[in-house]
Amino acid sequence: MIDNIKKFLNEEQDPKAIEKITSKLNDLLMKNEEIGYIAVQKKPALTVLPDSIVMTNKRIIICQPKNLGLSMNFTDFTWDEIEGTFVKENILGSEFSFSTKTQIQVSIDYIPKIQARKIFTYAKEQLDILKNGFSKKVPPTFESIEEIETEEVTSFAEIIPTSNYSETLPENSLSTSDIKLNQLSQEELFEKLQNYKKLLDNGLILQGEYDALKKEILSLI
Repeated sequence: MIDNIKKFLNEEQDPKAIEKITSKLNDLLMKNEEIGYIAVQKKPALTVLPDSIVMTNKRIIICQPKNLGLSMNFTDFTWDEIEGTFVKENILGSEFSFSTKTQIQVSIDYIPKIQARKIFTYAKEQLDILKNGFSKKVPPTFESIEEIETEEVTSFAEIIPTSNYSETLPENSLSTSDIKLNQLSQEELFEKLQNYKKLLDNGLILQGEYDALKKEILSLI
């Protein structure tokens, strides 16, 4: 048996159906597209030409044999078109279905239960990646994120454009470059600290910048 189809034969998939599908999909896959799972229809009676569902990292592909198996129709839906996926377990197999954002409903019945669960889980993972921007790469740790911010953002002016600086700062707020802190009264220092706290809460300055200013101001109060 061809090595590249063995991984899709773990949950009662029809080997002949898998072989036909994979041989035809080789010419249909896009750049960097990988097949994640293939589910094959299995009706109670002998299923000569079963429909199949192919899950890739870019789309769902519905494969339907035609003309006594001499040809095959492919219908695909990219993950950003998918609104939701559903599985209904019946006595004989399961029904896997999904809806699109354009109100299209697609359903294939008699999918073996374990295969239906696998494609349902795979679909949820892909939709979650699309929604939250996750990738297969290991996300950086919080320490590495802080190091990047410290190295690349060295002043408040770098994260707020100069033209909009006066609009972004709260009323009565002054930059440390405009006036020295030791020239301000305690009341002004306290007010300045409050203004910077507002900037921090709104995500306009980094925690490190606020902590440094807070430390400097408290040393003067």
